[in-house]
Amino acid sequence: MSAARPDTPATVLPAAVLFATVFVEGFSSLGAEILALRRLVPHMGSAITVTAPTIGFFLLALALGYQAGGRVERGYLVRVRRNFLRAAALIAIGLAGPVVDALFAHLQPTPLAYLLLVGGVLCPVAWLLGQTVPVLTNLLRHERAGARSGAALYWSTLGSFLGSLVLSVVVMQWLGVGAAVLISAGLLVLVAPFLRDPGAPRWTGVLAGAAIAAGAVAVNVVLPQQIETAYATYRVEAAPVALPGMRDPQVFWINNSPASLIDRSEPPRYTRYIEHLRTRFEDMGLTGRRILVLGAGGFTLSHRTTENDYLYVDIDPAVRELAERDFLGEPIRGEFIVADARRFVARSAERFDVVVVDAYSALTNIPAHLVTREFWRDTRRVLTPDGTMFANLIVDTRLATPYARNLLATIEAEFGRCGVEILFHDRPLGNVLVQCFAGPPPEAAVPYTDERNRADVDILRSR
Repeated sequence: MSAARPDTPATVLPAAVLFATVFVEGFSSLGAEILALRRLVPHMGSAITVTAPTIGFFLLALALGYQAGGRVERGYLVRVRRNFLRAAALIAIGLAGPVVDALFAHLQPTPLAYLLLVGGVLCPVAWLLGQTVPVLTNLLRHERAGARSGAALYWSTLGSFLGSLVLSVVVMQWLGVGAAVLISAGLLVLVAPFLRDPGAPRWTGVLAGAAIAAGAVAVNVVLPQQIETAYATYRVEAAPVALPGMRDPQVFWINNSPASLIDRSEPPRYTRYIEHLRTRFEDMGLTGRRILVLGAGGFTLSHRTTENDYLYVDIDPAVRELAERDFLGEPIRGEFIVADARRFVARSAERFDVVVVDAYSALTNIPAHLVTREFWRDTRRVLTPDGTMFANLIVDTRLATPYARNLLATIEAEFGRCGVEILFHDRPLGNVLVQCFAGPPPEAAVPYTDERNRADVDILRSR
């Protein structure tokens, strides 16, 4: 039997179809990367130590795909069609919300689940789709190899650009992450049947595409889904354990971490740090004050209170409607501004009597740009001269880890000595409430020694 005849420009598709194919490849490959990064947020956060390795693995797999595609000598359309269908299946199933949630719930430790998601889903997608441009370049009719590769790379990169823009700014914002999964996989499925020789049956690839489409709908639509936006994953459900003194407590989960709690008592009870803050406001005699809250959570700090004027700032525009509809059951008390917390404090001309920093994107994870000295400096800037800043931290309750020690040191580098209260002593991680005051930091402290003990003099200076 003679070897299979290579595809030639005379027997393949028009250039417009080939360019559309590499456009879809670019759109869906970068779409898969964006989806993987978004799926990791509820489980690992969005720190640079998570995003950078993920992007690195994706690019490595893409490079290996380029190399593999350059070695293909025949059956070009068949190769690309199979790669598209396999990549569509991986995106549709492997990046579905319920699948990723189950992976991180049942596979521990967390880095192992991360490696399986990236190495078993994202990298194979990049490798499969990375073969497209070098394979289809063989079928373009340009006279020079440089012209063929340049045209193919142009349409592929244009697809990547539009994929990143459309999926993140439009689809995830208005339709949700599940819709972005369906679009990224669906485009590959739609293109696959066209990747056939003119003499091949019309149904080539249709049955496989239909099966993938059915599976995609099943795991991304039919299975129970959490509420997802471009920024976070939300759900409201009963507290997982009985809480003493509370009646039917409900938890508002953000990125799989308990962000807020409210029960059905009259008056309602809240999570410990919220009740602690409310008590602290009463002790300080705060009435008729302007209070800024960075990170909305469930809006419980101002729930059913009228003593002060609250302004909530959160990056996700959907959080207010979700909290009012599914958690509070009533409108929030106060104003709500959609903005990044750091951008807001850097640009705000308003001054506040109290600033509450409660901006966790997941358990133990504050976005990295909200822990720097520059952020705390801007937070101090928006305080009135006698204002107070409260920061809700979730760190080890012995304050012994590098993260806890360095975070507290960073805050105090701008505010000077702050009050630190550990709200839970019966667990390794818990809420730690930091209270700092406006004004320039005091002069550096000098330890007392037997040789130079200025304690008595300092007491006189302090009166």
